[in-house]
Amino acid sequence: MVTLVLGLLSLSGLCAFLALLLEAAHAVFADYGPCRISINGGAKELSVKGGGRLLGTLMDHGVFIPSACGGRGSCGLCKVRVLEGGGPLLPTETPYMSAQEVADGTRLSCQVRVRTDLVIQIPEAFFLIREFRTRVIGLKPLTPFIKEVHLKLLDPPEIVFKPGQFIQFQVPEYEGSPEPVYRAYSIASPARLKNEIKLVITRVERGVATTYIHTLLKEGDEVRINGPYGDFYLRHSDREMIMIGTGSGLAPLMSILHQMADEKIDRPCTLYFGVKSRQDLFYQEEIHELSAKLSRFRYVPVLSQPLPEDRWDGETGFVTDAVARDVSDGSRMEAYLCGNPLMINAATKLLMERGVTEDRIFFDKFS
Repeated sequence: MVTLVLGLLSLSGLCAFLALLLEAAHAVFADYGPCRISINGGAKELSVKGGGRLLGTLMDHGVFIPSACGGRGSCGLCKVRVLEGGGPLLPTETPYMSAQEVADGTRLSCQVRVRTDLVIQIPEAFFLIREFRTRVIGLKPLTPFIKEVHLKLLDPPEIVFKPGQFIQFQVPEYEGSPEPVYRAYSIASPARLKNEIKLVITRVERGVATTYIHTLLKEGDEVRINGPYGDFYLRHSDREMIMIGTGSGLAPLMSILHQMADEKIDRPCTLYFGVKSRQDLFYQEEIHELSAKLSRFRYVPVLSQPLPEDRWDGETGFVTDAVARDVSDGSRMEAYLCGNPLMINAATKLLMERGVTEDRIFFDKFS
């Protein structure tokens, strides 16, 4: 049995190595010359160097496509319709495609190589997405593994976004990354502060972007971002709201709560925030201040692994356990979820069992 496992691991490692060799060979030897990309029936025409991936090529020419994973093919957000060119649909794309999308020519732009002229179609709203030059004006540890990054907008000097949306953060080339990479982070700050944004970023072990942000990024550094992106935002209704967040997934929920306070939206709302122990709770004072402005707001922190020194007498277990204890009838509720995919899936299943219809469950998954 051990021999079989070792053999499989060796085979997997060899396949990964060969894939890297193929990618390197492609970068060195492939030369497809100039290519043209026609967008939305000729509304925009690009002359580009062939060989690159469609997502990055478009980005280099000021056309920004949402991508929460930074082009690694793991989020499924960077969809465009490829009407001509693009080659066959790849196995890496099919898990993210419905039968209708396959029939319509939908592709993940991070998986499509620009080898010939392309004709593509994208939502018109993508033309409104901008790149911003910003400066770091604050770096604050919120927990042992989470840092707040405070950016001031330089050019353009303001950003307009819907609370709940995210931006893409450009990490420059450094020792840990041979090329610039992009990662998506939700905006935690109020939308009324148009000339600055705050991001909440969890350090990921060996993460290319988070290693740079947590160890090398300094106050005064310039950072390029682009956005805003996403359809995770507050829907206007009179339904009771339930918010569920874990870790840095609190960020967009905070922005939505600020919106409710600023616009005096008086709806019953409960925020469930799940972390491991007391040291992982953050923005507690800010939440308390918001609760003073929102008369029908309730906050329920949940610790999954409280430490003895926490002396915790609040909710424990998974955050969904606390929701299950509280919610018996969700037929008149609307839910906003942000966190890891396992939590999102479990919360969605639970809420639907309690009567919250699927069209009233809005979420952002961390991929």
